[in-house]
Amino acid sequence: MHPRTSFNRTARLTATVTLSGVMLARALGAQSVPGPTAQPTALAAAALKAPGITGVVAAGTPIELLKSGLSGTEGPIALKDGSLIFTEREANRVTHIGLDGSFTPYIEDTEGVNSLTIDPRGRLLAVQWIVPRVVDISKKPFAVLADTYGGRPLGRPNDLIADAKGGVYFSDPGLVAPSKPTLFYLTPGNRVVALDDTIERPNGVQLSPDGTRLYAANTAGAHIFVYDILADGSVANRRTFAELQGVRKTDAGLNSGADGLTIDSEGRLYVASNIGVQVFSAGGAALGVIELPVAPQNLAFAGVGKNVLFVVGRGNAYRISMIARGFAGRPK
Repeated sequence: MHPRTSFNRTARLTATVTLSGVMLARALGAQSVPGPTAQPTALAAAALKAPGITGVVAAGTPIELLKSGLSGTEGPIALKDGSLIFTEREANRVTHIGLDGSFTPYIEDTEGVNSLTIDPRGRLLAVQWIVPRVVDISKKPFAVLADTYGGRPLGRPNDLIADAKGGVYFSDPGLVAPSKPTLFYLTPGNRVVALDDTIERPNGVQLSPDGTRLYAANTAGAHIFVYDILADGSVANRRTFAELQGVRKTDAGLNSGADGLTIDSEGRLYVASNIGVQVFSAGGAALGVIELPVAPQNLAFAGVGKNVLFVVGRGNAYRISMIARGFAGRPK
């Protein structure tokens, strides 16, 4: 074990078909929504190249498939040395990716950890879904920070981000009755406050570099929302930040696949979605899409200079060398 810190079908392509890496990714991803362990073919993995996005990534940069066949990939976050950890939910562990690309167990028996954050005290915090709660997993036994709201158990917390004050924003998509889809704030004093229960399916959450705005992804909609953060950690003035591409209409409604979020040093927002990683300026303008053969679920900058983007999802882990650098003021 690595020492703990404190902290559906894939389209068949014949050999006669010639496609660029981006077109190949689109062809492979255009089928039904991939299952939880969908894997790109060796041909797809070898051909994947990033498009040119000014200030973000150079055209033709390889999208390196580090590993496939993982067990429920979520929650990536950088450690101080530039390495990265992420969750394998179905395997009930947190996994470490070393600077050399090696994979080793980091924490075993995680009791259903889904996503991770590191707070200003260096605590490694997480949301769990087997017993729904927010916990400190820095050491065992894990310390429960929140497991109820309004006298009821939480539904299925999905994603979280710690702020500079020691509070934690987290989402609950409302997938378990009688919980409602809700954005929450866990105050530094461990009081759970409901912020917004009107998003169809809140998912990824992220803060602006200066910590004055909260971003929220809506998996069952076409937009990323942004809020102003008030002095007590509550939010106001919800508005549309960006419109997503690749939104699908299903019998249940819209599905953008919008999931994990991360930011870079310039305040650009990166969104894991149906069609890959969508990149937006700090003002919400669409800058480009890094397409992948299967829909990603979450992403984070890491590396010694925090200029490597790691993308995980559907049992796969990718690595992309970037021009952009992740925001240095927080682990993610």
